[in-house]
Amino acid sequence: MYISTFYSFKGGVGRTMALVNAAVELAQRGRRVLAVDFDLEAPGLDTFDILRTAPDRPGIVDFVGEYVNTGQAPEVERFMSRTTALENLWIMPSGRQQQYAASLGGIDWQDLYEHRDGYLLFEDLKEQWRHSLQPDYVLIDSRTGHTDTCGICTRQLPDAVTFLFFPNEQNLRGLAEVVRDIRVESESTPERSIETHFVMSNVPDLDDEDDILRGMMARFKADLGIDPEPQVVHRYDSLSLLNQVVFTRERPKSRLAREYRGVVDQVVKGNLEDKDGALHYIDQVEHSLDAPQDMERKLSKIERHHSQNAEVLSRLGVLAGDEDNWERAKSLLDRAVDLGHDQPSMFLARARALARMGENVAASRDAERVLLARKLPLRLVREAIRFLSLDSPDVAKLPAVTWLGHEVQLLLASEMERRGEVHASVAVLRQVLDSNPGPPTDRWVVAQLSLALIAIGEWQEACDLLGSGGAISETTDVQRAFNYGMALWGLTGRVSHDVFGRVVECNETDGEDGRGANYLQCMALAYWAVGRLDTAIEFAGQAKEEVNRSLRPTFSCWRYRTVTTQQFLEDTDGIIALIRGDKRALPRVIASAADAEATEPAQAPC
Repeated sequence: MYISTFYSFKGGVGRTMALVNAAVELAQRGRRVLAVDFDLEAPGLDTFDILRTAPDRPGIVDFVGEYVNTGQAPEVERFMSRTTALENLWIMPSGRQQQYAASLGGIDWQDLYEHRDGYLLFEDLKEQWRHSLQPDYVLIDSRTGHTDTCGICTRQLPDAVTFLFFPNEQNLRGLAEVVRDIRVESESTPERSIETHFVMSNVPDLDDEDDILRGMMARFKADLGIDPEPQVVHRYDSLSLLNQVVFTRERPKSRLAREYRGVVDQVVKGNLEDKDGALHYIDQVEHSLDAPQDMERKLSKIERHHSQNAEVLSRLGVLAGDEDNWERAKSLLDRAVDLGHDQPSMFLARARALARMGENVAASRDAERVLLARKLPLRLVREAIRFLSLDSPDVAKLPAVTWLGHEVQLLLASEMERRGEVHASVAVLRQVLDSNPGPPTDRWVVAQLSLALIAIGEWQEACDLLGSGGAISETTDVQRAFNYGMALWGLTGRVSHDVFGRVVECNETDGEDGRGANYLQCMALAYWAVGRLDTAIEFAGQAKEEVNRSLRPTFSCWRYRTVTTQQFLEDTDGIIALIRGDKRALPRVIASAADAEATEPAQAPC
């Protein structure tokens, strides 16, 4: 049960109209709603057709009067009525209209609180609402101004207060004291802090060319501590208002209905017991200004109230994973699965948690479940592939990948270079190549596939792919020649003078200044292979200078991975050692393809 009071310091701002529209909108969204008329001096909720009750129906005044006379809190069911238009909407009116003024005048509110346990009476009233009706929302229409009942409606009963105001000096001065009292109350009892929402109401829809409205709004925000921006309900010129039309029900497409729905959304977002409010809070945790202990208290409340809601538990699990609390993430996500939640994003979150806990087999199973779905965002496909084991099904045939077009599949393959992902990249590139997209795509696919094959030590297939059409010829470009030379080296254990000679020839014929560190590193290896050691050393030095200038992740032909600047420098030192005759120096990709480290997305060498 979430109690929200609608309060205004002055009348004429449409407070009761806003409450009725909010109550009906909530009921239409499937919530159980009780509307309570605590505007005892000027009651009016039951004048709306949808909330109309019999004239002799008792209400708040009669409830309190019976308590004063008997000393016992009456059963609240006698003072509430279910509406006929909406079965999940109830009203507790102000009281019987017959002799109403006399009944109200007979209540001494100060005496009630000082000598008759009035505070406990209204605590009992709350509990009776909770147990007899079990409403999701109780909306209280409060009296204007500073009255005897103001504190009951704004500090004792509610979980939230929605302030409606017209932006002028009188309302600013009047609201300041009420807002201050609520915040003092909240600070003294943080376990039931009262939310405050602000609605600037009955605002003229006029050109603010002199910044009158903007300036007054700035004062309200500063003096009342309003953050974020208040909701706005504009003045609405319609004769329907005379008939007290409920716009959210009878004219749902009108601007006024949209603005009332905005007020409802504001109330719902503050209610952690409402699924929508809970999900909103979870989404906003990263930007929340709550103290850590308050945040933890609210998250615990959400988990407690939504222990059987798979979506909420799933989102809590994702949040726990984002905070590196992997065991809690897994526990919450397991519960969501047990309740039937099967969204790909949830299985991906659990795969992430399982992987961080070292449960790689289980993480791979969850990743496969993610990739069985179609129409997934590329980022989800990309991350799910990261958790697959080498004995997983052919990733290229999984629905999430087959649904992607060739261009997106190629983008996906080019981004996969973490440990274990290169096998998936090979599968995707093979699939694209087999589908025969045609030039120039096939040339790009051959280049990318050859890099991936060399990275995982599939030397024969790489040689077949790069050497097709007569192996190396005068038309072979520098990139293809270099990669073919590396594949042959891995396959045979011998360095081909002829193939790397073609690399040198291409460089001396077509080489240009300004080539990147990767190209310079490749040339160092190629010139070493043909025995031109001094030139090889020069290229290695230039590669180190260039990578130190760029300070960007760079592809290294020593391990066929994109590496950090420091790793690139270490790899180039390995090339220098090889050039200088160190017999232990051998490209890491050849020494052990499986030893490659997780790095940034690959770029084609040379």
